Amino acid sequence: MIKILAACGAGVNSSHQIKSAIEEEMGKRGYDVKCDAVMVKDITKDMMDKYDIFAQIANTNLGFEVEIPVVNAGPILYRIPTMAQPVFDEIENIIKDN
Repeated sequence: MIKILAACGAGVNSSHQIKSAIEEEMGKRGYDVKCDAVMVKDITKDMMDKYDIFAQIANTNLGFEVEIPVVNAGPILYRIPTMAQPVFDEIENIIKDN
């Protein structure tokens, strides 16, 4: 199972939309993916170490170096397939490379 962390300012709306979209699309592509949605302020290095991919809404300074692949998932929120497709493709490429 591939574990993905999605984060936004409040950890309620945007990150949950991205979580749902990633799990649905990666499932369609045949991948076993679990995505968690959290508030950016709650992320710690120990938490981040439990995930394979970090799907951020926008460039985020967490106060520590992120050692897993980072995907800028914000375009998923526009709900325009041509904008979301490259994000999903990037996630799939990371999965394939690891």
